[in-house]
Amino acid sequence: MTTVLEEIVGPDTLAYWRGLKPVLLWTDVLVFLLVGVLVICIWYARRREHLRAPWRQVFARPLAMAAAVVMSCFVVVGLLDSVHFREPLQPQGGQDGGQQQEVFHAVEVLSLLDLLLRPLKEQVEKTYSAPFATHLYAKETLELPDGTRVRDYPRLVYGGAHLEDPSERTADVLQRSLAGLATGLGWWLLFALLWVALLAYRHHRPFGSQLRQVLAGRTVLPWRVMLGVLALVFMAVAWAVELAPLYHIFGTDKVGQDVFYQTLKSVRTALVIGTLTTLVMLPFAVLLGLMAGYFRGWVDDVIQYLYTTLNSIPGVLLIASAVLMLQVYIDTHPEMFETAAERADMRLLFLCIILGVTSWTTLCRLLRGEALKLHGVDYVQAAVAFGVPHFRILSRHLLPNVMHIVLITVVLDFSGLVLAEAILSYVGVGVDPSMHSWGNMINGARLEMAREPMVWWSLLAAFVFMFLLVLAANLLADAVRDAFDPRTRDAAAGRES
Repeated sequence: MTTVLEEIVGPDTLAYWRGLKPVLLWTDVLVFLLVGVLVICIWYARRREHLRAPWRQVFARPLAMAAAVVMSCFVVVGLLDSVHFREPLQPQGGQDGGQQQEVFHAVEVLSLLDLLLRPLKEQVEKTYSAPFATHLYAKETLELPDGTRVRDYPRLVYGGAHLEDPSERTADVLQRSLAGLATGLGWWLLFALLWVALLAYRHHRPFGSQLRQVLAGRTVLPWRVMLGVLALVFMAVAWAVELAPLYHIFGTDKVGQDVFYQTLKSVRTALVIGTLTTLVMLPFAVLLGLMAGYFRGWVDDVIQYLYTTLNSIPGVLLIASAVLMLQVYIDTHPEMFETAAERADMRLLFLCIILGVTSWTTLCRLLRGEALKLHGVDYVQAAVAFGVPHFRILSRHLLPNVMHIVLITVVLDFSGLVLAEAILSYVGVGVDPSMHSWGNMINGARLEMAREPMVWWSLLAAFVFMFLLVLAANLLADAVRDAFDPRTRDAAAGRES
């Protein structure tokens, strides 16, 4: 088996992959645990019609499925950036005096996304350069071959370095853009035809009949819209693959790092903030909200006092104090963290915990009110009269009837949490400054907006990607709310009848 792999990928590549040292960060564990829970929830929902019916309504909405395709692209980037390892500093398998050499590993922690974007990561310029530029953004004193000195814009080391004459940049960018878009369109066409063939095989239809139904939009799922969005994704990826190794398509920052690379690395941070914070918040909100509405009396008073007191504390001050306390602990215990990535990851995890602890009160109030209403319905009163245990009543009668509120709130809060990270990083109490995030990009760009000439591309890149993620999350949240809210379903059924 090893010989076959060596013939396929080569002995050097195989030795490299063998020498990698896996690094398991806390957020990596929670991210893949969340993926596993999501898979279990999908399996559970597929076996129950009362859960499948609302999701069929969501899947039937073209705009929601277009947003789901965009969200899936962000999730793929985030998962690729969640597989971490450290590279070997020397090849594995060498012999020295009959003994195998000890393999040392680099201090820097990389991910699969770093391997895919290695050219962007390593192509570091001196300082700022504009998108698709071939020269730096500011003039410097240059020494000519004849010894004279002039003030001019220095040539970039990597951006446009393949051009002998910088004046050819526009034509080269246009030509490579067309080639990249055509390549992406070709790959998408191949994928679309294979997907239609799979649908035809699954539904036992001829390929031509299935293709006509997809083009006419007469399928149960809006495949025409989804494939259309995928066409844009394929072309955008192929365009970036064609141009990004040769140009800095989003420019470079103050220390010369590629802004496009930073933007893609920030996707994982936004997804971790949005998902793990929800994972922390849900147990508090669901358990305390249902208990307050069901038991009432002194239990309700204690829980109301708890979230009222928590709401009276300014959230930013509470988060800032907690993050600063953690930072002091990290600085005084450096032996607990082997790499800088582990320190930054611990701060990110702690930030998720703090955001979760401070953001459960709104959902708790909603669930308390709903539980107060459900406490008086006949089947709950009958269960109490028959002596059914309280925990069973909470889990079997109350929880299923408030899940639409939980699901709607979770999806709607995701976009708010993504924006919260940007705001917290802007005021200096967000993620670690060494970690890539849109908030850190905005924080680093705010001072450069006032300089002359203005450096605008870092802010624009962070804004565009954040806008796409938040917009997709909000569009999907609207569809989920309409499908799971009983009042919306009843109003829609009344209009249809």
